[in-house]
Amino acid sequence: MGTPAGTLSPKADPEGGPLAAPAARVALVGVHGFGTHHLRNLERLAAAGEVDLVAVADPQPPAEGSVPPSAAVFPGLAELLAGTQDLDLIIVATPIQTHAPLGLAALTTSADLYLEKPPVASLADFNRLADAAAASGRSVQIGFQSLGSHALGAIGELLAAGTIGTLQGISATGRWVRDKAYYKRSRWAGKRSIDGVDVVDGVATNPLAHAVATALRIAGARTTADVVSVETELYRANSIESDDTSVIRIRTAAGLPITCALTLCAGEPVEPYVTLHGSAGTAVFHYTEDRLTVRTAAGTTEETFGREDLTGNLLAHRRNGERLISPLLDSGAFMLVLEAIRTAPLPAPIDGAYVQWVGDADAAHAVVTGIEEALEQATSRHATFSELGLPWASTAPTAFTLPA
Repeated sequence: MGTPAGTLSPKADPEGGPLAAPAARVALVGVHGFGTHHLRNLERLAAAGEVDLVAVADPQPPAEGSVPPSAAVFPGLAELLAGTQDLDLIIVATPIQTHAPLGLAALTTSADLYLEKPPVASLADFNRLADAAAASGRSVQIGFQSLGSHALGAIGELLAAGTIGTLQGISATGRWVRDKAYYKRSRWAGKRSIDGVDVVDGVATNPLAHAVATALRIAGARTTADVVSVETELYRANSIESDDTSVIRIRTAAGLPITCALTLCAGEPVEPYVTLHGSAGTAVFHYTEDRLTVRTAAGTTEETFGREDLTGNLLAHRRNGERLISPLLDSGAFMLVLEAIRTAPLPAPIDGAYVQWVGDADAAHAVVTGIEEALEQATSRHATFSELGLPWASTAPTAFTLPA
């Protein structure tokens, strides 16, 4: 019997035993921005004999020395596919608005797909991509790297053991700082759309998307069927189209409330965290650090965990059927949140009386007065900024109508 398409077939040694599988032939689309992370990771995997980076594509040439001399360089994916045969894996690390067309193009090949987060910029595009993946039989991994943390397994165990009692709710808190230069780095930064094409580059859908995705995963909300309601309250202190300070309130099909209170306008950056609120304690997961802190009447424990690389996981899935950590369909719950934000009214500007600018010129960043306390109040009470009565909260939460 032949080797199924999309499977790495091991070579046989002279005595009939299997040897290591051949290195996967990989193409990377997007070598700047977060693409540089993938270049470093692929270099590590190549040194281990797991991959061979055979081609890259980007309209901007790669930095000198960043791509192996053996890799062909193309200006776009179409040219790469025309000039490269027998790919096993295509990684797409490009601006949000390009994910759908590039992902769909990749799925016309025999290669599996690694697509950076957020998967796409609309629920309609998500459904199109899911249909294309199902029709092609290809595997699609979405780049929510935090979901590879081994801490998630430990969280599942402590919930099953009742360590923090009955889980009553989950919250995600993000306090980051982004200056004016951040929004000038590209034409799509901070945009809801460009020339009629959805972008949805807001606080919850891009820089702090992992906070939302991680909270949903811990709650067991993976697919679109796992969410029954989404409410949004979106604001902006910067002169942008999208939101930089927002509350998203979700209820899962199991009845669990999830509240995400996020800002890019904090006084000082703090690593984001997801909090599990139990009847007998709390568990706080700092997902960028894989650090879990559990507080109960018995005391406080803290542990830092390892993390599984999503590219390595996709390669293992190809080799031996290992379960994907972040498959496309498991991003369905997150895509409902993104769609709620995409279709919500324009983010309300925060009154300048409550915004302080720190720094000069493009290094200046907005700080919303009292935002740290506001985020803590929002997450602990599962309340929006307007429900807390904040003086700059000029709107009310918008309920999203879930698709039938």
